[in-house]
Amino acid sequence: MTTFPQILSGLLAADAGRPLVTFYDDASGERTELSVTTWANWVAKVSSLLADELDVEHGSRLLVDLPPHWLGTVVLGAAWGCGFEVVWEGDDGDVDAVVTGRDGLGRWASEAGRIPVVASALRPLAGRFPDGVPGGVHDLGAEVWSQPDAYVAWPGPEDGDLAVAGTTQADLWRSAAAGDLADGGRLLSEANPASPSGLASLTEPLARSGSLVLVTQASEERRGRIAADERVTDRFSPAT
Repeated sequence: MTTFPQILSGLLAADAGRPLVTFYDDASGERTELSVTTWANWVAKVSSLLADELDVEHGSRLLVDLPPHWLGTVVLGAAWGCGFEVVWEGDDGDVDAVVTGRDGLGRWASEAGRIPVVASALRPLAGRFPDGVPGGVHDLGAEVWSQPDAYVAWPGPEDGDLAVAGTTQADLWRSAAAGDLADGGRLLSEANPASPSGLASLTEPLARSGSLVLVTQASEERRGRIAADERVTDRFSPAT
């Protein structure tokens, strides 16, 4: 399986109800768990928002500027399902759209007159910004809920389409399938999946029918308790 839709279809067919992404923010006390089905529904909603509502086209370069958060995994899935190339701040070249969080709102709002800029308040259930967003910026929490729970991009991504900063879909998923996570493994990570060093914390569980336990702002002792409670089998070591 060498494109994201093939990966996701396989996960849904195998066991759609099992946990896929579990997120802990120990500072706020948030715990969010997304089954394969729920995660796929979120991916569909964000895909529709970007591709249909905001006209981000197949082959576009989507800059993702999000902290460690379950929504970052969804945005990545939406990008790959639509055939976008995910790029990071500091990469060379122009970008065609931006998805950012609270901290990036000030940096990217000025671009909203030129390209689509989508911002998330990163509140529980992806809630909207309580005080609104600058003119031209799209509040994900306000606009995503009306989108459908199923979405198929046309044209869909192909093996040779760029998925992440110069890496093709085929190469991304081949590398993920060859990673260290055992098939069906449950991976605990503090790394940001929406970053070059943390990307494999998402792609390996997807490619190996595993799951991700993403933990932020927790002590080592607390991470140990979470690992035991969540029956973690592996811990992620970020790329250097």
